Amino acid sequence: MPRVLLMLLLMLGQSAWAGEPRTLQWPQLIPEGAPLIKPQMTPLHDLSQLSSALAGESAPAAQQQAPDAPVVQALDGQQVKLPGYVVPLEVSEEGRTTEFLLVPYYGACIHVPPPPSNQIVHVFSEIGIKVEDLYQPYWIEGPMQVKASSSELAEAGYRMEAEKIYAYELQ
Repeated sequence: MPRVLLMLLLMLGQSAWAGEPRTLQWPQLIPEGAPLIKPQMTPLHDLSQLSSALAGESAPAAQQQAPDAPVVQALDGQQVKLPGYVVPLEVSEEGRTTEFLLVPYYGACIHVPPPPSNQIVHVFSEIGIKVEDLYQPYWIEGPMQVKASSSELAEAGYRMEAEKIYAYELQ
């Protein structure tokens, strides 16, 4: 009897552990040996140029750095947790973005050229995030799909169905 109880406890412990998502960082979305492409960021240090920077917001979108960058096939189907910034694609009548791009740095796809496609995750969420809360980073948890998708802003190399969304805090 004690062996049966021990076996049951071990199986329960394994299933609870198996449910924990794998925490990823953005470099893990780039295959080993693939070229690293630095973000094309142009910080605004001279505030006298603010009006021209804001005028650029209405200009055509900047060219994406690598719209067909290689992806990590082994991530397909894995339950993951990834931090990042939200770039809204769809906004509900309630003012929540339910479809968005998750990117590694603030302003990607809007203020600067989009990063490579292997650094963009196209996320779908039933609950979404309030539009007024988009200026902070978030943790997104859910099953990762290695599946390319296209939007008016950028090409994404990955997709996720968000099961959990919560504010990013260092752990």
